[in-house]
Amino acid sequence: MKPFYILICFFIITNCSSSREENENCKFLLDIAVNININLKLPEYSQLKFAGNSVYIANQGNGGVIVSFTGADYLAWDARDPNQVQTECSILVNSGLTATSSCDNKNEYSLVTGQILNNGTLPCSLRNYRVESFGDALRITY
Repeated sequence: MKPFYILICFFIITNCSSSREENENCKFLLDIAVNININLKLPEYSQLKFAGNSVYIANQGNGGVIVSFTGADYLAWDARDPNQVQTECSILVNSGLTATSSCDNKNEYSLVTGQILNNGTLPCSLRNYRVESFGDALRITY
């Protein structure tokens, strides 16, 4: 009976995969630490008090961070197109709850799900950051 348990444990251990699987095609974003504190009372973040809006924060992550408010949750995404080599045009431009690349491909992403909207064949979705809400303050981390 003991060899049976050892065999079962061996199969379980060898078949487990990482909880954070990456698509081999999604290598354009670097793992850069993000730690942002936002005071929603400041005028530059006033749009985040209303559902369906988003705000771009420069000099964070790979190409800045886009914070969106759905009406129920605050979400934060890396503002660099994950399906595009890092160039000046691969920084996404936010408008409401969507973000679009200014490169020729014009990739458009949902700021609710992070999924691409206009080209379902692309493998990578937006990189999501953790958002914690404390009253009128948000903390965004990666």
